[in-house]
Amino acid sequence: MIAFSSAAAALLLIGAATIHAATKVSGADFGKMPDGTLVQIFTLTNVHGLEARICTYGGAVVSLKTPDKNGKMADIVQGFDTLDGYLDPKEPYFGALIGRYGNRIGHAKFTLDGKVYNLPQNDGANTLHGGTKGFDKVVWKPRLLPDGGLELTYISKDGDQGFPGTLKAVVVYHLTNADHLRIEYTATTDKDTVVNLTNHSYWNLKGAGNGTILDHILTLYASKFTPVDSGLIPTGELKPVAGTPFDFTKPTAIGARIEQNDEQLKLGKGYDHNFVLDRVGSTPALAARVEEPTTGRVMEVVTTEPAVQFYTGNFLDGTLKGKGGHTYPQRAALCLETQHYPDSPNHPSFPSTELKPGQTYKTNTVYRFSVKK
Repeated sequence: MIAFSSAAAALLLIGAATIHAATKVSGADFGKMPDGTLVQIFTLTNVHGLEARICTYGGAVVSLKTPDKNGKMADIVQGFDTLDGYLDPKEPYFGALIGRYGNRIGHAKFTLDGKVYNLPQNDGANTLHGGTKGFDKVVWKPRLLPDGGLELTYISKDGDQGFPGTLKAVVVYHLTNADHLRIEYTATTDKDTVVNLTNHSYWNLKGAGNGTILDHILTLYASKFTPVDSGLIPTGELKPVAGTPFDFTKPTAIGARIEQNDEQLKLGKGYDHNFVLDRVGSTPALAARVEEPTTGRVMEVVTTEPAVQFYTGNFLDGTLKGKGGHTYPQRAALCLETQHYPDSPNHPSFPSTELKPGQTYKTNTVYRFSVKK
């Protein structure tokens, strides 16, 4: 089963009360859904001027401004200026919270407790990111916390998108004075179910809309990955990255090998694969480090999750008009989605994503920002 609340979470919370208290939070209206439901946007600002804007539609990180090596601020996540952009049917999960099951479930079905559950097919014959109306396409209920955090809650009813059990999901965002964006996920259920929550922010450390991420330098603390079939569903193998274009155990430019004649790269049209983190237990571990040489911006990803999906924006095609009129061409951003393995409910050898009544799903991910001068 999933690793539940433990000392791991406590380690991530050390000093939390002190660090979070100074965050400034303000809210505003961001628009209305077609049915009239109000969508709000909240701005979190720390003492160094870092600013995160998060909306209640999909719990999306709409923007995140950080300084470069010269102190110049830029927004480093792709997205839209208005709610309408996020409501576009072609919108590719920019910044969103993903659930009930992040990533893919093969053949849009799984078996739990001897019963087959059928899900929507929204990615060929498979289910992607929770179905046709996943957690990215709903309005979450917000609550401002005394320590400067933003809490978002969504209740997914039994049978929602085919999944069993009424699931209560709570996600808390903090922007700390240590220049960390912390995301804490918890969930409970009233029936046996599966759950795999993540965030789908698209990062470009040069600034959103400013070229591609092919020259970003990436380190992934993972010596294995899960190869996929033509539907991008894991085959069940854990393959060593050594000697392949998937070896980012040493700092490597993302574009250095992305066009190599490799079957897995062809299947994903680039990198769109789950990397198995080199870790022991469920204590927070460094999953990835990204450096952008021209701006000096550095982003590190620390998580309690066992894996990270590395995606290079392969299906972006320049047709979406984003913030400030920028378009987002192929490989204009990268995603580092901390999570359990794709299609885990159909692979008994993978770490389990089952959640039972009385248990609490709890995971934590921290994006740490700095500059290299």
